[in-house]
Amino acid sequence: MKRHNPPELSAPFARYSHAVEVDVPGRFLFTSGQLGLAKDGTLPPDCAGQCAVIFRHLDAMLKSAGMAREDVVRINAFVTSREEMRPYMDARDAWLEGLEPPASTLVIVSGFTKPEFKVEIEIVAAKPR
Repeated sequence: MKRHNPPELSAPFARYSHAVEVDVPGRFLFTSGQLGLAKDGTLPPDCAGQCAVIFRHLDAMLKSAGMAREDVVRINAFVTSREEMRPYMDARDAWLEGLEPPASTLVIVSGFTKPEFKVEIEIVAAKPR
């Protein structure tokens, strides 16, 4: 995989790459948006706690596909307010610590199916053959 941050563009606003190129053939993993709901039905009350659950879920899906965090090429995240941006970004950066950053989008939304949900995250991963 090759990250692209062309000099004609301003530097990424946070820890992400403007584009990630994947040279196929290979395998791709597309996840559904994940919420911070634990297997036992509990939901942390804050964005940081919900992110911790979500990133554990994403790790489990990557492992199930024979992939790892370094195979993630794109993250799409949705938060319910500007106040939730920093906790999400801190959790994402910790999850990706030591790795080249994937392409990433962060959107503020008006809400999710339950008002307690603060964040939803989906990823795309690619594993060259």
